[in-house]
Amino acid sequence: MSTPRRFFQKDSFYHIYNRGNRKSQIFLDKRDYLRFLEKTKIYKDRYEVDVLCYCLMPNHFHLLVKQKSETPLTKFMLALATSYSKYFNLRHGEVGRLFQERFQAKLVETDEYLLQLSRYIHLNPSEIGKRLEDYAWSSFKFYVDSSIENNFVNPELVLSYFGSNLKPKTATESYKEFVLAGKEEEMSEALKDLMVDL
Repeated sequence: MSTPRRFFQKDSFYHIYNRGNRKSQIFLDKRDYLRFLEKTKIYKDRYEVDVLCYCLMPNHFHLLVKQKSETPLTKFMLALATSYSKYFNLRHGEVGRLFQERFQAKLVETDEYLLQLSRYIHLNPSEIGKRLEDYAWSSFKFYVDSSIENNFVNPELVLSYFGSNLKPKTATESYKEFVLAGKEEEMSEALKDLMVDL
């Protein structure tokens, strides 16, 4: 039975995620995380994909992306997953597939969903007891500290929702409060819909 074809649209936003086969770890050390990010950067430029947010966890990853051309996201993700899987198996002496299945993708259709999704992605490290500001494998740092050199993630769109007449708070300060409040607030319906079993 063939795999059903999926359709992706130019200028649309998507939540992309996947986990290790049998929920096993896909990142074992710093070098693995760096390799995945390096390959993401290469292929996002090649296939005209904008990365708005990301979080890499030991056994799964999340990406919030925008498809900027007619080239479907499947090409970007196939290149990324294949390249990283080959690297991982060669480096760690493994065989077989690294990821449990093909990547999952949810279309982002509203502004509220976009903002809640960015919050959800950035809150992931708190599930394993990590302080968000200190977690190295998330784009949160680019959102809350504009002094960090960044030629990878595009936080401007999400931050633009937090930057209008908010003096003395900056957009970055307001966004940080928004994300951190998510740890305390009762989960909204929009956020519940984002939850995935990884």
